[in-house]
Amino acid sequence: MSAPLPLATHDFHDGELNAALDFLRRIRDEMSTVRKVRVWTDRVQVFDVNADYFELRGLGYPDADVLPILDAVNTVYKPESIHDPFDGQYKEFKTGRRYPWAQDRVM
Repeated sequence: MSAPLPLATHDFHDGELNAALDFLRRIRDEMSTVRKVRVWTDRVQVFDVNADYFELRGLGYPDADVLPILDAVNTVYKPESIHDPFDGQYKEFKTGRRYPWAQDRVM
C-alpha cells in the first residue's frame, strides 16, 4: 500500500507569499479541523483530524517565508528556533494556538 497523496498542492515561488496564503485560506474550507503541520526542508504539509493533508512545495523551515504560513494555520512553534538545522526528516508542530481576548487593544 502506498502513502496517501495530498488533497491539494501548491508550488511556492519566491515573492509569491500572498498566493500561498490564498491557497491556504481556500483549501482550509474543504478540510476538517487542522491538527498538525509537518515542515520539511522543501515543503510544508498541513494535516486535519482525518489525516487528510495538503502540501506547499518549495518552502521549508530554512526559509523566512515559512513564518506567515505557520501563523496562518495557527501553528504552535518558537519563531526564534524554527530555522535551526535539524537531524530528522521533518519538524512536526501541533496547531490550535489561540490568542487572548483583546490582545490587539492598547490600554
